[in-house]
Amino acid sequence: MQILIKSGTLVTASETIQADLLIEGEKIALIGHALSASENALIIDAQGKLVLPGGIDVHTHFDLPMFGTVSSDDHYTGHKAAAFGGTTTVIDFVPQDLPSLRANVEAWHAKADSKAAIDFSFHMNITRFDAQVAAEIPLLIDEGITTLKVFTAYNNRLRLQDGEIFQVMRIAGKHGMLTMLHAENGDVIDILVAEALAAGHTTPEWHALTRPAWGAVEALLRGAALAAQAEAPLYVVHMNAAGEVDQLAYARDKGLPIMGETCPQYLFFTIEHLRRPDGAKWICSPPMRTLADNQRLWEGLLDGTIQVLATDHCPFFYDGTQPILYEGQPVQIPGKELGKDDFTKIPNGLPVVGDRLPVFWTAAVSSGKMTPNQFVALTSTNPAKIFGLYPRKGSLMPGADADIVIWDPNKQVKYGVAYAHHRTDYNLFEGWELTGFPEKVFLRGNLIVDGREWRGRPGMGRFLHRKPFAEIL
Repeated sequence: MQILIKSGTLVTASETIQADLLIEGEKIALIGHALSASENALIIDAQGKLVLPGGIDVHTHFDLPMFGTVSSDDHYTGHKAAAFGGTTTVIDFVPQDLPSLRANVEAWHAKADSKAAIDFSFHMNITRFDAQVAAEIPLLIDEGITTLKVFTAYNNRLRLQDGEIFQVMRIAGKHGMLTMLHAENGDVIDILVAEALAAGHTTPEWHALTRPAWGAVEALLRGAALAAQAEAPLYVVHMNAAGEVDQLAYARDKGLPIMGETCPQYLFFTIEHLRRPDGAKWICSPPMRTLADNQRLWEGLLDGTIQVLATDHCPFFYDGTQPILYEGQPVQIPGKELGKDDFTKIPNGLPVVGDRLPVFWTAAVSSGKMTPNQFVALTSTNPAKIFGLYPRKGSLMPGADADIVIWDPNKQVKYGVAYAHHRTDYNLFEGWELTGFPEKVFLRGNLIVDGREWRGRPGMGRFLHRKPFAEIL
């Protein structure tokens, strides 16, 4: 079947043009003026609307066990929420819980494949390193996985030592893979957490106070130094501190192939939100910082120091003692109330995957800070290039997957949990007045979101096998 999107304004990372766009099957077939279609084609008038490539969120956590519970969005509900926000591709992280890397990947496929509602891929966490793991890492390429995540925090659980991180980076660099870094100082965190609990400090703000920004700053620079010595590229996840932007700029100025991402929560919220009576809603790792950090992260996005806006989506119920209705059925999952008397027991994570594009559009594009082209670069095209999906994803060109968002730049929405589609009981952006919102969302030529109507289904998302030696931006 053909779909002809007529008279829209096509926005890519590099240009803005008035044109028609013809979809045949799952692909973009033609772009041009006054295009015609077959007699039974679906014709969509996009006059006054923007036509964007589907968003790509490269940092998500679905169905992730944590602190005796599990993140409340699985690979169906989280994908559905993403789609309503204009995102058509997500990349999730595979934990290293089982003896072999392949067994872990197979276990995550068993969770995701039958539920996936949009296209998806995986990163592999490397949280235990030995000779067997070293030998298995290159074999991940055959599984379509070309990215590895390492941690400098979460001692005795996720953290590798610097020498181990160096070895992972060296293997990754040799095989065209990309290492991703969670940058904090696990030793300092452990000491400060123990001291805070001993002093009776148990409220949510102490989650931030025991994870100081300087730990993130020095860990990022340490990671950059390790990558330089390993002669390998590096991608720093969820940057949250002003000093991290400074260190990333320093490393890039030295010619190192190092890239970074930040997330909406680090642009809009601070430690003051953790001091609210409902401060547990804002608990994530790394934590919220200060207004000065918010501002420096914005600067990093605007000047190109930071290449990607992702989410680190990992939602939990605020009050898991009460059920919510999801698709007409009651759902109840233990959540942040588990840590009501101890901040260290509050599940770390936030619902953001569906909010990312409309919230960022309002703050960045509608406000005049950023062009629509920069918006597309940060939320779709740059992620596609860095993570080996371009030009199949993140582009509007003949032959690309027809992952397309028809965006109404003038649509006004009073946003919040009643409007979002995350499977949880709160929204960080409750009551925000947004200008600009997706009107229709296509996944490989299939209309999956039509206004407020969901037309997607579990299992229609496909796993994306990515290739090594992706672009370094």
